[in-house]
Amino acid sequence: MGRPMALNLVRAGTPLVVWNRSAAAGEALRAAGAEVADSVAGVFERTRVVFLMLAHEQAVDEALQRGTPGFASLVAGHIVVPMGTTSPGYSRALAADVRAAAGRYVEAPVSGSRRPAEDGQLVSMVAGDPDAVAEVRQLLAPMCREVVTCGDAPQALLMKLSVNIFLISMVTGLAEAVHFAERHGVDLQRLREVLDAGPMASSVSTIKAAKLVDGDFAVQASIRDVLMNNGLIVDAARAAGVASPLLDVCQALYRETVALGHGDADMAAVVHAVAARTKDAG
Repeated sequence: MGRPMALNLVRAGTPLVVWNRSAAAGEALRAAGAEVADSVAGVFERTRVVFLMLAHEQAVDEALQRGTPGFASLVAGHIVVPMGTTSPGYSRALAADVRAAAGRYVEAPVSGSRRPAEDGQLVSMVAGDPDAVAEVRQLLAPMCREVVTCGDAPQALLMKLSVNIFLISMVTGLAEAVHFAERHGVDLQRLREVLDAGPMASSVSTIKAAKLVDGDFAVQASIRDVLMNNGLIVDAARAAGVASPLLDVCQALYRETVALGHGDADMAAVVHAVAARTKDAG
């Protein structure tokens, strides 16, 4: 996600300094006109607004040297903008730490996978210090077709998790529908035509239906990432005393898909767990 997002920034003329944990990944950005730093500190030294697109909370903490004396020297005077998906509680605590270190904080999780990232069609939800949010909104334009302000952190992440409940349950239901149709001898291409023409069609359903019908599980959003997101939702639901019946089932299915060896495949590969349950039932 991070590389295509950064490419859209630099192509729009945004002065950009980048760092990646895998140095080779920065070369495409260098070729496009970005400056490549040799460390996270190098990014902070040459910028004022710092976006982070990292896989999980530990990666964010490591990048920011959180919990060490180096954290304050990095973030002081900067706007720190995590764009990945973390737990709301983590974001709330990180926001407090950034503010205590004389920095400003804007969480900006995005809705969309690799293709929308490449096309600059992500939807971002932003929350945090109001003056910083106003500045960050302008910088998000080359990456996002829509930016929605949600209040203070972690309201943007709570919005993102709410969206993901619908996304995960929808794609899982679509996988079950294709599996059901296939086992009953329904023409899958015609099923796809009906789905794409019907009232439930969306950009996500169109892409995922094609992947399911073609057996193409090249990754856009991986099973492992979806399982992590599913876990964040279930944990947040439990903490608030909120029921999450659909996501409880999805969590089991995505966990089973990982156990079957498809953790790095696209989330549409959850159909393998559905098929395995059919086999076990037979």
